[in-house]
This record gives sequence, structure tokens and C-alpha cells, in this order.
Amino acid sequence: MPTKINRLTARSVASINTPGRHSDGAGLYLIVDKSGAKRWAFLFRQSGRLREMGLGGVNAVSLSDARSKAQVIRSQVTEGLDPIAERRKVAQAETNIPTFSAFAIDFLDSIESGFRNEKHRKQWRMTLTDYAALIASTPVDEVTTDQVLAILSPIWLTKHETASRLRGRIERVLDAAKAKGLREGENPARWRGHLSLLLPKKPSLQRGHHAALPYKDAPDFFSKLKSNDSISSLGLQFLILTASRTSEVSQARWEELNLEAKVWSLPAERMKAGRPHRVPLSDVAMKIVQTMRAAKSGPFVFPGQSPKKPLSNMAFSMLLRRMKRNDITVHGFRSTFRDWAAEQTDHSREVAEAALAHVVGDATERAYRRGDALEKRRALLADWADFLTVD
Repeated sequence: MPTKINRLTARSVASINTPGRHSDGAGLYLIVDKSGAKRWAFLFRQSGRLREMGLGGVNAVSLSDARSKAQVIRSQVTEGLDPIAERRKVAQAETNIPTFSAFAIDFLDSIESGFRNEKHRKQWRMTLTDYAALIASTPVDEVTTDQVLAILSPIWLTKHETASRLRGRIERVLDAAKAKGLREGENPARWRGHLSLLLPKKPSLQRGHHAALPYKDAPDFFSKLKSNDSISSLGLQFLILTASRTSEVSQARWEELNLEAKVWSLPAERMKAGRPHRVPLSDVAMKIVQTMRAAKSGPFVFPGQSPKKPLSNMAFSMLLRRMKRNDITVHGFRSTFRDWAAEQTDHSREVAEAALAHVVGDATERAYRRGDALEKRRALLADWADFLTVD
């Protein structure tokens, strides 16, 4: 049965807003991005691999033009030619300047061996092809600030992390083009002193308002966390058990731990308040320490990808994201602990605040209270560990 072609009309192209691929038939697709941007692409299979060739945005390429381009590509595929390579040859022959898409692909081919994993490679390619489709067919020396803004503005506030990474990747591609003598002048994707003046600032959360897990749900969450024996999971368990901050745990060093006394001593320079802080370790926390000690490979209790480097400060947040817990934050576990201590125990406010390394009282009161209530805090954190691990 012959493949139906010319399924779309000029009216449907203008009215379709559902993200995804919309077939015109025989390999030609209208692609609507989540941002609402629309572009043409031709999908074809060559050497057993499905490939996609961008044909430009709908504002620059009409339905009729897209069909004409698609017909040329079909003929090339039938003849055993590589349409993408052929287009690259034509662009180089006419202007000797590649399109942004062509140069970006070549650039990625040259640097992706240094990427950490396959997921990272795919993210680079996806952002530079899907989100940057507006400039795909633009010669790399003609990309402008207005074009970069048109790409970034629709997602700058709603998908800020993606937009920020995309901007950095476009900047790097254009810098590479300039280094090869294919561009002149300032980089239109440059942030400092350029796009920083043209794009709105990302709204920031007010200090002190971190989404926290209700303490009644903490045992169930902790149980699920214990089923994962990754370093990030063990580190997050340790953070919850000790009511500590992310950087305090991720950068914890073996020299800070006294295993006999079951005390973790943090120097002043690693504390937010700039004061040394001792953390009594419960039996549950000590089990985590012993697990990490058995696999010790460097100076950090919770090492990162390199044994000589600490776990990333984003590791715990990413773990929550993988657990589909976007409703809570890592810092919020300190509030979970504080609410539990206030509502479910008889431990004093001062002891609970000391466990959080908060400065309590005025200067005179602190001068008379020279101790740090270590043993009282040990009892508090032991009760906290029992609460989290109750059967």
C-alpha cells in the first residue's frame, strides 16, 4: 500500500501546537518543540540507523519549500548518498562557512570522547539540535544575539537549568568557530556583560523556606533510602541522621572522625557559623561510617567519581529527583528533625538547636555556657536514629 503524502496543509501547520512530530508523509515531519517553536525535519534510515535532518523553522521555510527539500533528500537516499553530508558540501562550496548545525555536530564529534557518559553526550546533542533548531541552518558566522535570545527567552524562567546549559553550549560552539577563523567579533551567547543584561534574573527562593518532609513520613522515606546502597544514598542517610548540611557531609574527611569516641569534629572553616562543631554519631550513623571505611579509597568519607574528590554538592538533590521527590529539599531534612524534636521529644530547645549548630542566646549567655552539650546531643540523635529506623 503506497505511503500517504501531503497530509498537512498550510492551515494545519499554523494551528498545530501539540508538542511532538506531525507527519506530512514519506519522511517529512513538522516538529513542535515544548517551547512552541516549530521546525521541519526529514527522517530517513541509512546503514540501519534512523537519522534526522533539519530543514529549518516554519517561519523561514514554507510547507511547499519543505516538501521540495524532502523530495531532493528522498532522491539522494535512493541513490545511496548521505543527504546531511551532501548539504554540508554544498554549504562549504558556496560560502566555505558551515551552518551552525553542521559545525556543532563536527564540534561534538571532536570533544565527546571527553564526556563522562553516554547520557551526557545525548544531552549535548539534544539541546543543540532540538532547542537550537532556530539557528540550525544559519551560517555559523551569522548567528546573532537576537537569535540566541529568541531561543533562550521562552524557557529562561520555566526551564532555567536547561536554558542555562543551552546558552553555555551555544557559547562554546561559537567560541570554537571563532578559534577556527569562521567567526569574528563578540560571542552573542556570552553571559557576563552581555546576555546577563538582556535576560531576566532567575527568581530565587526566600531564605529559610526549604520544602521539608513531614516528620511522620520520615521513617518510611528513610526505609526506602536504605534500600539503595549507593554512595549518594549512604551520604544522604548520614546527613539526615546527623541533621547536617549538604557541604558538611559531602566534604567530610576521615581525619575529622574519631571512631572510638564516635564523634565527628568539623573545623570552623567548614561551618556556616564559622565555629567548630562536634557531632555525636549514633549507632546507625556509625554503621554507615564503617561501610564507607571498608571501601576507603581516599581522604573523603563520601568520595565522588574520583577518590581524591568529594561527592558533588548536587548528588543528594539528584538522588531526590531520581526518587521522584521533587516536593522536598535536602536542606529541609534539618527542619524535619527540628519539628520532630519539638513535637515528639522532651529534649530541650537549646539541645535541639545545638544539634543543628545554631547559635543560641546573646553574647553574655554564650560566654557562660562554654560546653556544647555533646552527651545531651548524643541522646537526642540516638532517639532520632531510633525513630527513623523503627520497624
